Amino acid sequence: MNDERWTAALALLIEIRDQQRSQLAHAEQALQLQREQLALVQRQAERAERLQERAETLQARSAQVVGLSRRLLALLVPVIVALIAYLSWLLFSHRL
Repeated sequence: MNDERWTAALALLIEIRDQQRSQLAHAEQALQLQREQLALVQRQAERAERLQERAETLQARSAQVVGLSRRLLALLVPVIVALIAYLSWLLFSHRL
């Protein structure tokens, strides 16, 4: 009976060892999956950062274009008004 107990204990220890190996394999798979997910998140963050930088560059260019158009408009409106006034004066001065 003593041999039976030792045999049962040995079988139980072998089963525990096998279960621990199985759990370790599952843990390694989960860790690998987490590493892959982390790499994916890092790539997405880098892409988002590049897109943000690109958007900031486009916004800066847009601000420059808007500033230039405002300056041109401020210059052209008085010139156009002056030309309209001059043409009106020419038209009305010849009719009188």
